[in-house]
Amino acid sequence: MKADATMTRAPDLTVEEIRKLALPLSTHILSGEGLLDRSITWTTVIHPEDDIASKSVQRRELILIAPLSNPPKAHSDTELVQWSARVDASAVVFCGLVSTTALAEAKSCNMPVLSLSDDVRIREVEKTIISLLVNRKSQIERRGTQIYRQLTQISSRNEGMNELIAAMARVTKKTVIIQDKRLHAISHKLQPNLIGIWDDVEYFLKKQDNLPVELHDRHRVVEVDPPVLMQALPVSGVARLVAPIVTKNVGRGYLSIVGRESDLDEVDQLVCEHGAAACALEMAKQKAVNETEKRLRGTFLDRLLLGDVTQQEAIRQGERFNHNMTETHVAFVLSWSGADQPSLRRLETLVNSIIVAQEASALVWTREKEGEVVVFHATDASDPIDNSLMLSNAFSQELRRQYPQNRVSIGLGQVARDVNAWRSSYRDAVQAMELAERLQTDIPLFIGDLGVYQLILNLSDRERLSDFCENTLGLLTEYDLRQNADLIKTLEAFFNCHGNLSQTAESLIVHRNTLLYRMNRINEIAGIDLSRPETRLALHLALTIRRLLAVA
Repeated sequence: MKADATMTRAPDLTVEEIRKLALPLSTHILSGEGLLDRSITWTTVIHPEDDIASKSVQRRELILIAPLSNPPKAHSDTELVQWSARVDASAVVFCGLVSTTALAEAKSCNMPVLSLSDDVRIREVEKTIISLLVNRKSQIERRGTQIYRQLTQISSRNEGMNELIAAMARVTKKTVIIQDKRLHAISHKLQPNLIGIWDDVEYFLKKQDNLPVELHDRHRVVEVDPPVLMQALPVSGVARLVAPIVTKNVGRGYLSIVGRESDLDEVDQLVCEHGAAACALEMAKQKAVNETEKRLRGTFLDRLLLGDVTQQEAIRQGERFNHNMTETHVAFVLSWSGADQPSLRRLETLVNSIIVAQEASALVWTREKEGEVVVFHATDASDPIDNSLMLSNAFSQELRRQYPQNRVSIGLGQVARDVNAWRSSYRDAVQAMELAERLQTDIPLFIGDLGVYQLILNLSDRERLSDFCENTLGLLTEYDLRQNADLIKTLEAFFNCHGNLSQTAESLIVHRNTLLYRMNRINEIAGIDLSRPETRLALHLALTIRRLLAVA
């Protein structure tokens, strides 16, 4: 029954607003997507078997076509589209499939066509639309509940984060992106209207400084009110709605809905708010699964290091972890050095993020009692050491960038061509890591390069070692003390950078010309020639002995 036209209702609601606020969330737009800004005056249910010629409807009504109940006497969907156009309807909504002929007719007469599932209760849809027309605020609150229910059902069905994103994109018709706490994209659904500018938008979203200031402290985002913020983006007319994804009162990521600023509305805000809550559930569930898998993986790898795993069992377990155990591997061991150390969990998280960024294949686990993170890297069989050193240097560089006040010792073991050699590769890596800790260096050390260090450590005559250091470095040390200079520091940086002057200048944060001056002064003061290999070897050995004696 149609309500009195004088009833109070929200003015100027459009087909798109009706779609977003009142129609079932699974509604599909079959035709006329660019015509959804038409205003709606009312809505009417039409049965295909009705005498439509006698039907009286207002202009700009939304026509709801009920499911077919009496086929022999029914009008076709094409006839219903034609009639809707004649009565100047704003759009027509069918239940179930619509023929290609009807869609072609809709296109020719500029009639938007939407489709509901064929099991929908059409009178309930009509009531919901009328409720929106009469009381927009109340319907928006109900819509929020519907959105949250649908999104949480997706999570409960284990359909995953990608389906959550897709559902939000279907409702909003806007680009949706989920980022983790470091602003790395987890998943996104890009709409065609943003394809040309997406690279610029995505670059902006990845920068921590561009996050709204209210969201910078992950431990206080739960206090942000309102929970959804709008932020203009560096592309003219484009903005985003962003909400923190919060689990256990800590921000674990961010959900953004991106579109033209003028198009972002209250439904998009609802989707952003409730979508963030649904994503939090998904993240918490995934974290629990990951923690279980990590414990199982850790138990297995601990058994492997004890020699309690056969080759066949290792291969089977590797398949379970989606890791090929038959490939060539190199063991890494990483451990924080010094006081006020961050947690091993942070170290493990950083290692995993680098592995993902480098698209490397590795098994990672934390050994709490030993205070170490262990990595078995599936390396390049033809060039295993250089390949693994490249990955370990990526660890070192990122750790230096994120934790400049802390140091991590990194050791690499010998190449393991099969699983039976993993134990010895791990033991070698521990030895290399311990030596790196004694040398107080964050440069990854490969066990195969440490013969000279091991020889020095095994020498018992500390007096002769001290005399060698004094004879080789004494003049430079005295000059540094007298002139408050940095010649010893310069020499250490020079060897750390393998004699590369540009890298040495960069590591010391000095101009190349300043470095060249210092190198000349080293030659002059010590009375040496750094271009001679024997001189370089002696200096490098003296610096190494100096460090070892300082920590012995």
